[in-house]
Amino acid sequence: MALRPIDNALPITSERPKKQSKTIISAHKEKQVVDIGVNDENIAPLPQQSSTEVSIDYISSESLEPFQDPDSKIQGLVGGLESKDWLKVCESLNDVRRFALYHSNLLLSILDKVVLVMVKAMKNPRSALIKTSIMASSDIFNAFGVKLFDSTSDSINQLLLQLLLKACQDKKFVCEEAERALLAMVEAMAPLPLLQKLNAYAGHSNPRVRAKAAIFISKCVSKMDLKGMEEFGSSVLIQTASNLLNDKLPEAREAARSIVVSLYEAFTESREDDKQEFWQSFCQSNLPAIHAQAMLRIVSFT
Repeated sequence: MALRPIDNALPITSERPKKQSKTIISAHKEKQVVDIGVNDENIAPLPQQSSTEVSIDYISSESLEPFQDPDSKIQGLVGGLESKDWLKVCESLNDVRRFALYHSNLLLSILDKVVLVMVKAMKNPRSALIKTSIMASSDIFNAFGVKLFDSTSDSINQLLLQLLLKACQDKKFVCEEAERALLAMVEAMAPLPLLQKLNAYAGHSNPRVRAKAAIFISKCVSKMDLKGMEEFGSSVLIQTASNLLNDKLPEAREAARSIVVSLYEAFTESREDDKQEFWQSFCQSNLPAIHAQAMLRIVSFT
């Protein structure tokens, strides 16, 4: 009994194929290879594989220019952002940056849609799209500041989460761009409303997100005076710092120490002789004894 061949091959016939037929098939295949890309009006062209990927130019904010006719250009902006062509989306995100820099009043009415598109782009697997959207977020922060918090939608919270996640990425150029965007956010916004958003991520389940959030929380706190800290909640701040001080990542612990020092300096600025006693009383009234002792050790050499 003859054995059948394995895989998807056809059964072996009793006759051996003629050499001539092999030659004909081989020639036919060669002709097909040669014909690919030939401009024959009777043959539909086949898609050709590009050996190189499309390169994207990352344009600095300083190199972007205003539109000559912004009122006309704004009409097609949302359509470009919602395009299925990722190159078109990149182009439209750069247009968003130009509007933010030079014609921000025209962008204000569609700002929620724009932010949601940036969030969607940051979730895209294409690094070029991610980086362009992050660059757009920096210009948005600089243009609108705390006005972004006036929105009733959840878009700014989604944007903040994506930036924190991207700041934790292994791709260095994406990570660095996200950190620059978060820094632009801290510098452009009043610290109190931003701290109210950021503090929620100090308890995030991802330790790398917690660490990044801690870094920018500490930057917010360093910009606040005693009044601002008390308005946010000094007890909440010291408890956040205490939790981060026990985090497993060194970046979170270092940020926690920075928060503690900022709190200590603000609370004891007007006191001369009893700084340590006052700080000890404050810590013991808001923390368990062992954690309060940790807070005292941090400022003991301040």
